[in-house]
Amino acid sequence: MPTIIIYLVIAAGFALGVLVGGFWFSKNKKMSQALLTQIREQEKEVSNLQQKASAAQNAIKVAENEARVAAKEIISEAKIRASEAESKIEAEQARLEEKEKSLDEKVKEVDRQRTSLADKEKNVEEMRGELSAAAQQHRKALEQVSKLSEEEARKLLWAELEEEFSGFYAEQLKRLKAEKSAEYEEDAKNLMVEAIHRYASEVASESTATIVQLPSDDVKGKIIGKEGRNITTFEQLTGVDIVIDDTPGAIIISGFDLARRYVAKLAMEKLIKDGRIQPARIEEVVEKMKEEVGKMMLEFGKRATAELGITGYPQDLMKIIGRLRFRTSYGQNILKHSVEMANIGRMLAEEIGADARTVVEACLLHDVGKALDHEVAGTHVEIGVEICKRFKIRPEVIHCVEAHHEDVPMQSPEAFIVAAVDAISGARPGSRKESVEAYIKRLKELEEAAKSFEGVQRAFAISAGREIRVYVDAAKVTDLEQEKLAKNITKKIEDELTYPGVIKVNVIRDRRIIETAK
Repeated sequence: MPTIIIYLVIAAGFALGVLVGGFWFSKNKKMSQALLTQIREQEKEVSNLQQKASAAQNAIKVAENEARVAAKEIISEAKIRASEAESKIEAEQARLEEKEKSLDEKVKEVDRQRTSLADKEKNVEEMRGELSAAAQQHRKALEQVSKLSEEEARKLLWAELEEEFSGFYAEQLKRLKAEKSAEYEEDAKNLMVEAIHRYASEVASESTATIVQLPSDDVKGKIIGKEGRNITTFEQLTGVDIVIDDTPGAIIISGFDLARRYVAKLAMEKLIKDGRIQPARIEEVVEKMKEEVGKMMLEFGKRATAELGITGYPQDLMKIIGRLRFRTSYGQNILKHSVEMANIGRMLAEEIGADARTVVEACLLHDVGKALDHEVAGTHVEIGVEICKRFKIRPEVIHCVEAHHEDVPMQSPEAFIVAAVDAISGARPGSRKESVEAYIKRLKELEEAAKSFEGVQRAFAISAGREIRVYVDAAKVTDLEQEKLAKNITKKIEDELTYPGVIKVNVIRDRRIIETAK
């Protein structure tokens, strides 16, 4: 039994081995066929690559041959060009050598001429010395013959020449002066007109009286008070005059100081609105209004400096500047006048290339002394210079302030601009006003100043006092004396008279010769 089992196991194992072997052989056969197919395809690819490699080798051989041919051609052409360049270089070198020889010859010629010129200069100097010595001897001989010294002869000759040719030279000088003056005047007018045109400001004149409206005429009695105590106290505290007349519903505050009038106006309006008008209340309100006006002065100063782009000024100086808002000159508000000057001055400075910052500061500060001229002794120019020095204003600005009325000679273009725009702002129509009496008096003084000179026949003040026309006697005044007379009249007007703006002095010399035919 066991043997049978063993045989059965052996038979089963054999059968299993046959099955496994058949399966493995079948699978290997399929794999072998696939591998064989893949090998054949790779052999085809290798064959194709060999064919391409052979074709590439043939192409490389062809390219190498073509490259050899091209290289031979390039080398040949390069040799030809190199030969041509070498020929040109040799020709250029020969030309330069020839030119160098020519320059050497010219240098030698210049040296010869320089030596010759030095010899000639030496000869000329020797001749000059001899000529000077001969002239000196000749001059001494003439002095001995004429019995006149060199200086006396020169004066005598100059007097004769002046007498003989004074008319001719006067005409030439007058012609040249007229041509240049017309040219410069036209340029100046264009600049000034353009500056004024670009800056247009309001024209407003300040008066010496302020009107305060009343709710009713009954208030007038309260303002006057018992036995006039209220009005007397008010006038003493404010420094103004109160005019109470028959004008219905209004009273007039009169005074030359605009700041005082403004304090009085505010205080009066406050008292009228409050209704309690008595000396103690008046004193309280007036003091309060003075403080308010002080704050307003500081605010006006800040506005002016901010408008002009000026920074760094201390508050005390800005308060003084703001005080100019309450000062007038011939009815023109000084702060507005100064701001207007600064704007026009900036434009002129920019046009001619001057320092615009210096001009603007000087224009704003040029009349700052007028803020304190009622309280401090001295002219407004002197006071203004002291104020500027106290607040450490730049020296160039102080010079413009000091020179704007020609108290000192003008030494900078900025000083001339400040003086010019001061005249422009003060002289333009409507900017200032004066009484009829003062106007007539000023015109008479102008005419009398011109008539005080010898040789003047008539003098007329015209163009509202902006020009004086002077007629002279042609027999007594020559052309040269005419120019001197115009300058002397101008100087006398500047030294002795007070006037706004500028005055043109026009001296006319009319020569007439009359003969009668019989």
